[in-house]
Amino acid sequence: MERFAAYIDANRERFRVELADLIRLPSVAAQNRNIAETAAFVAQRLQQLGAETRLLTADGGNPMVYATIGNGPRTLLIYDHYDVQPAEPLELWDSPPFELTERDGKLYGRGVADNKGNLMLRIQAIEAWLATQGELPINIIFAIEGEEETSSRTLPAICRDYADLLRADGCLWETGGVDLSERPTVTCGAKGIQYVELVARGASYDLHSSYATFVPNPAWRLTWALNTLKGPDGRVRIPGFYDRVRPPSAADLAALATIPSGDDDALLASFGLSEFLDGVRGIERLRRHLFEPTCTICGLISGYTGEGSKTVLPNEARAKIDFRLVPDMEPAEVLHQLRCHLDAEGFSDIEIIDLGGEHPARGPLDAAIVQAAVASAREVYGSEPILYPTMAGTGPIYPLCTALGTPVASGAGCGYHGARVHSPNENIRVADYWRAMQWMGSLIKHFAR
Repeated sequence: MERFAAYIDANRERFRVELADLIRLPSVAAQNRNIAETAAFVAQRLQQLGAETRLLTADGGNPMVYATIGNGPRTLLIYDHYDVQPAEPLELWDSPPFELTERDGKLYGRGVADNKGNLMLRIQAIEAWLATQGELPINIIFAIEGEEETSSRTLPAICRDYADLLRADGCLWETGGVDLSERPTVTCGAKGIQYVELVARGASYDLHSSYATFVPNPAWRLTWALNTLKGPDGRVRIPGFYDRVRPPSAADLAALATIPSGDDDALLASFGLSEFLDGVRGIERLRRHLFEPTCTICGLISGYTGEGSKTVLPNEARAKIDFRLVPDMEPAEVLHQLRCHLDAEGFSDIEIIDLGGEHPARGPLDAAIVQAAVASAREVYGSEPILYPTMAGTGPIYPLCTALGTPVASGAGCGYHGARVHSPNENIRVADYWRAMQWMGSLIKHFAR
């Protein structure tokens, strides 16, 4: 595939401009910004490949860009998303978040790592294949959604309504790249999630703090409620929370044993920590990370939080919480358990706002798409890739893959440990972008076999 690599080298500047054009569209799903424009941009770029495209929608949600191209005995589904996280806090960015900026061998911009970089490089790699190798030896389906960063609210309905269009022999997931040790990684599943906002209310408006003698303070009320959710031992105290947790299988544990676990010190240094929670290290840290559910306070706000002092008794307090779920936990059941728990603890006055949920998913480790991802990574990177039974994060693998019987694997991506996904100064390394294109071309070749 020397001509394939040469084509990429010859078109680097154009490819970089295309990525910059995509980053320039601030497609923040949470703020409903530039969704239609970005979907149209992606569809047009796929049409330039010769793909047949259409927009799939359900329940009034953001459109999924659906495209098909190629012809072969196997069908590869490629899942990506064109929506991104909010860029705030803007003052922490060293360059404008929606202007692709290169410095020190890295490209900075909101969404460049999650997920517009992988989305664009995969399209560009297919262009390189068609220009140098001829017709694709497989059929490729693109499913590029616009709600991934808001829990893929309408994706399950799209998958039900258009199931026949989305079935495939394997799915290449949105993520991919190298780990802290620079070895490529392949993952075969994801945790689920249930995201909520808790709201405690007091007076109809903020009061002078002197009224704290007889007016209830919702900030204290919420603090006391949060204190019932999780203990100092790290265990979630909601009754029934762990009842459905499926223990890792023998295959999961065998894969876990092959994952390098000696990067504790490097991770601690990267995070600016002296030790991990409970002093956990090595294989036990990895086991927790991959196979245990969580309850995390993601944000707290109440009253005055600006510079200096303001003596105020707030009228409202809010907390955003996510529960990361493992097979066979149900998001709706966790939501119900939370309501029952707060009621039983005397906090029936606290409102729960459901901000979305996704089912956990874990696919087979011996599927053809997994073998292709591993073989192509080995070929391009010259090292044995690390196979993860699941990622610790969340994605809509269940409705798009598990429910339709499609095995899944990540790969052909430009991620790395320092990408700062969801944070200010999100970035990828330039060299990783071009090498991930090579990975994509090799994966097509191996999956066709």
